[in-house]
Amino acid sequence: MAAVLDTRFDIQPFDLPLGAAITGLDLSVPLSREDFALIHRAHLDHHVLVFRDQHITPAQQVAFSRRFGPLQIHVLRQFQLPAQPEVLIISNIKENGQPLGLGDAGHFWHSDLSYKAVPSLGSMLHAQELPRDGGDTLFANQHLAWDRLPGYLRRAIDGRSAEHSYLAKYAELQKRSPWRPDLTRAQIDEVLPAVHPIVRTHPETGRRALFVSEHFTTRVIGLPDSESRALLDDLFAYSTRHDFIYRHQWQAHDMVFWDNRSVMHLAAGCPDHQRRMLYRTTIEGNAPF
Repeated sequence: MAAVLDTRFDIQPFDLPLGAAITGLDLSVPLSREDFALIHRAHLDHHVLVFRDQHITPAQQVAFSRRFGPLQIHVLRQFQLPAQPEVLIISNIKENGQPLGLGDAGHFWHSDLSYKAVPSLGSMLHAQELPRDGGDTLFANQHLAWDRLPGYLRRAIDGRSAEHSYLAKYAELQKRSPWRPDLTRAQIDEVLPAVHPIVRTHPETGRRALFVSEHFTTRVIGLPDSESRALLDDLFAYSTRHDFIYRHQWQAHDMVFWDNRSVMHLAAGCPDHQRRMLYRTTIEGNAPF
């Protein structure tokens, strides 16, 4: 696909299953309606946008995110940015033995907040400190996963829904890292399981996409446990095939905006002793259908 050229900024699609880089745009300055429309269209077309060299404040990130819809607050409020509670700190840094942010975010493939009755439209992640080695984020195109899904899997999931739970992997993550505190009863009540179609329709484009993940999807509704587990394992494996993936190698001051309705993502990890910190905002979407 050819690049979309504009006098103010460039949108350069990657020669990959998804993604585009945007250069020449300063997100610290409010966008005109015309420029916002170009960004919105590019997000729908490419699913992952990489805004290069963004020297913006958390408040400016929040303001830009709100152009797309209301923001959602993560249940682990201890990892909010104190002056900007809409911002979730993603970080492996500790001070005085205490973690500053959610250091194991993205350990499993997932779509942000799929465990909510109203999941996320998209997320924005702005680099603050990056490690020398590693720290990549992988994105998998779930439109392609659906488009190329073998017939036997299409038949197996036809008309079916699945349960998503924030707690699905929580105990496992809690055992291996210091970033998962015990949850209060109020926090557990805030993330009660939700049921969504296994194949969702994008509300803006009408395209269909797989909507299950190894992190949050626990069972297929109406199937015995063994059949549900086998089907989900097949879907998890297929949905993250190499030919569906874009691997983002972070550069200083990158801000990445992805569509949680059409992609899953995974954090590749980095050495524990190398500092990593990013700020995330999450935009509310709609109930999947």
